[in-house]
Amino acid sequence: MVSAAVLFLLTVGSVCGEAAAERKLVYVTVLFRHGDRSPVKAYPTDPHQESDWPQGFGQLSQTGMRQHFGLGQFLRNRYKGFLNESYERHEISVRSTDYDRTLMSAEANLAGLYPPTGQQVFEENLQWQPIPVHTVPQSEEMLLSFPLGDCPRYKQLMNETEHTAEFINVTNTYQDIVELVRNKTGLNKTNVESVWSVYDTLFCESRHNMSAPDWVTPDVMEKLRVLKDFSFQIMFGVYKQQEKSRLQGGILLGEIVKNLSKMSVPDPKQRLKMMMLSAHDTTVAALLASLDVFNGIQPPYASCQIFELYRDNGSVSVSMFYRNDSTVEPYPLQLPGCSLDCPLEDFVRITKLSISEDREKECQVHSEGRDKEVIISLAVSGSLLFFLIVVLLGVLCWQKEPISKRGYQHVANQEVVEES
Repeated sequence: MVSAAVLFLLTVGSVCGEAAAERKLVYVTVLFRHGDRSPVKAYPTDPHQESDWPQGFGQLSQTGMRQHFGLGQFLRNRYKGFLNESYERHEISVRSTDYDRTLMSAEANLAGLYPPTGQQVFEENLQWQPIPVHTVPQSEEMLLSFPLGDCPRYKQLMNETEHTAEFINVTNTYQDIVELVRNKTGLNKTNVESVWSVYDTLFCESRHNMSAPDWVTPDVMEKLRVLKDFSFQIMFGVYKQQEKSRLQGGILLGEIVKNLSKMSVPDPKQRLKMMMLSAHDTTVAALLASLDVFNGIQPPYASCQIFELYRDNGSVSVSMFYRNDSTVEPYPLQLPGCSLDCPLEDFVRITKLSISEDREKECQVHSEGRDKEVIISLAVSGSLLFFLIVVLLGVLCWQKEPISKRGYQHVANQEVVEES
């Protein structure tokens, strides 16, 4: 009896093992924020100006380089057996925004992901090899830099957000901090959103052990942090989140979904295994918001959003993970309305609501006032056109009258000059 039970368990275990073995990872997309950096700018009364930073404003620090080197090592360990042990150019494609800090973050990450071995070592005692990172000019960046400022409807939504009860309540609650920042920083204009840049500067300085002015107490920093996170919620959520996503992060989500769908079809010629995207906190937040999984907190340095595509007995599924803490394993993310291992067809169906099919059209603003302006403009144009037609008809009729009635005298022997 015992032997039969043992045999049954072994059989079940063998079958389950085979089923698990059939679930195969086929494609990965990773999007990450750059690493630790210097402030993007200083406020007017800031005692620390650009000359106090080794490479100036907005530049990746050595701490940031180490963060991404560590992230690259994490990716190497996570995808061991999936990615080739040594760099294989057909397996990975890397794209970055056109900023020094994102380009350098990608390069530091790749140094951890692909340390050279064997023939790839080109200089003894140098554990590094050049790997291409692609980009486009910032003026042409439409995939990895948010919020995009080319959309009137999004600007209208932001204006409407600032008139919501939640926004007004937060503004009133923290009005004393906004006033404090205005008085202490020398900035002419401050509001809930602009306070974010002041917090960022102070945060960067504190991370690099630079002294803060007396007015920057722990309580002030905490309130500024709250307002900073609220700014992210304003940009990508709080009010009409899905419509904002269709006009912003949904652009990137659409590209990711398109690639996942493409890679789900078996193709012996397809060798690409990983798409790596190096960008910013707003990029990560915009994408998470478009997936409706954003926690409302600014993505930290080197935070990473992962999409894994699996094939299992003909079915295909997507698993998502968010790594915002290097001391723990990435957190599984569940797309609302789907399972953790979300079937691709369901993933495509659910995310479609956040992806615009015609963003240019959706970005247009159709307000009642503008409609009236269009109607008035058309009426004026129509009246002018009617007037011109009447004048033209009058001229034509006048030209058809007999010469004797026009008041002209016929000049005899006038020379005729032909057009050449």
